[in-house]
Amino acid sequence: MTMRELSTEARPWWRGAVIYQIYPRSFADSNGDGVGDLPGITARLDHVAALGVDAVWISPFFTSPMRDFGYDIADFCDVDPVFGTLADFDALVARAHALGLKVLIDQVYSHSSDQHPWFQESRTSRTNPKADWYVWADAKPDGSPPNNWQSVFGGPAWTWDARRGQYYLHNFLREQPDLNFHNPEVQAATLATAKFWLDRGVDGFRLDAINFTMHDPQLRDNPPAPDTGQPRTRPFDFQQHLYNQSHADIPLLLEKLRALADLYLGRFTVAEVGGPSPEAEMHLFTAGDTRLNSAYGFNFLYADRLTPALVRDAVAEWPDTPGTGWPSWAFENHDAPRALSRWVAPEHRAAFAAMKMLLLLALRGNAILYYGEELGLTQVDIAFEDLQDPEAIANWPLTLSRDGARTPMPWVADAPHAGFSVARPWLPIGADHAGLAVDRQEADPASLLNHTRRLIALRHAHPALIEGAMQVLHADETLLVFARSLGEEYVLCAFNLSDAPIDIPTALLTGRRIVEALNGGTDSHLPPYAALVAR
Repeated sequence: MTMRELSTEARPWWRGAVIYQIYPRSFADSNGDGVGDLPGITARLDHVAALGVDAVWISPFFTSPMRDFGYDIADFCDVDPVFGTLADFDALVARAHALGLKVLIDQVYSHSSDQHPWFQESRTSRTNPKADWYVWADAKPDGSPPNNWQSVFGGPAWTWDARRGQYYLHNFLREQPDLNFHNPEVQAATLATAKFWLDRGVDGFRLDAINFTMHDPQLRDNPPAPDTGQPRTRPFDFQQHLYNQSHADIPLLLEKLRALADLYLGRFTVAEVGGPSPEAEMHLFTAGDTRLNSAYGFNFLYADRLTPALVRDAVAEWPDTPGTGWPSWAFENHDAPRALSRWVAPEHRAAFAAMKMLLLLALRGNAILYYGEELGLTQVDIAFEDLQDPEAIANWPLTLSRDGARTPMPWVADAPHAGFSVARPWLPIGADHAGLAVDRQEADPASLLNHTRRLIALRHAHPALIEGAMQVLHADETLLVFARSLGEEYVLCAFNLSDAPIDIPTALLTGRRIVEALNGGTDSHLPPYAALVAR
């Protein structure tokens, strides 16, 4: 048996997986209404499978008033009509599985929509059966909110409801009331929704904003945050979030979810954990074998530069030691600006995009690709009149719109709306995106799309790159070198993260055989944004 066969046999499918995130509104529109949908995804799954990825993660498609575009859920167990039906979802899962792809979906546990029947009942009185399913509190004697907590999207995290004569908590929009997960009935009801989707064949969950799931029942004020010199565009930025989130009982809830998932063989759970220093919570949520399989934070998603030190410090938080969880990494997603618009000058984008892809795929952990990242899509500047993002509208113009990273996928360069839809899309297509369309890149052997396919295959061909240990050997201002090792396989990876050529110290690559070289890299010299992998 080969080393690869041994590795594959020993590890669960998700350990070292490459996961492709799809934002359903923007991937493919099958019915001509300008909004992407589930049948559109199903029709385009061949493209995803051809990349060589292991799984797709589909962002929320549940019944929703769309105040936060699907993250305000009115029915956790149904599909919003704009995206299709439950039958469409079942067809998507069947097609994905036929192509060898696992299917992950979001679970949004911290809050629901204010249109959810649970909240509609909860708000009617202080004595109804669901009165304690959400976080309600009396006003202070002067009528002001119960404490100083602030919403992520701006303004107080409390809204007055005259029907109960109380305030309710919402860490996000006022239309997203927080569920009270200190209530065992809420936990049971939420786990029942997870079981609903597991029974339909999903292979796992990405848990949205999981550290917001539980609050401090004493409702203590958050202390002020020290001024770091970074711009503060929201009241939320002025506080240390000690009490509105991150309660010590969250891991106990996650253990219940993990126990449920383990009843279904091969299921995967990954948490999104935000905040300025999320590593402690990520480790807490993934510790041992009874909590989540993995977690990812925002190390790269909001970084304004990609540097060797950033990579070194991020991976150092996930040592290969017993009891430490397994990381997942993303350079882009639906909440963060496209990396090529943050990290590199326009004249170097092509070279940088290929190098960045190899770096993501070479890190120890799961690699999460965002739709269009394989095409090199850039951030789109959305005019105010075209904005859909409620946070961007509320904080205009100081908050960068999330809409700019959610624009439609370009499929056919010369088709109307780049082949995404026959109708005007819900967001405008980037001015340069049609030229990056899938059909154009399919025909170009040197395209980023074809580089991505080759680099994913490279990762799959080397067990050390899938799940091997990682050791950073060199990290200065521009040069990053690290080793991945598993058993007898030892792989060296070198990256020039700058726009100037650099020489590689000869001792690092002596006696190594290069198995991948990008942008003209050799065993002694790396041109701008060059990279190589050697054994």
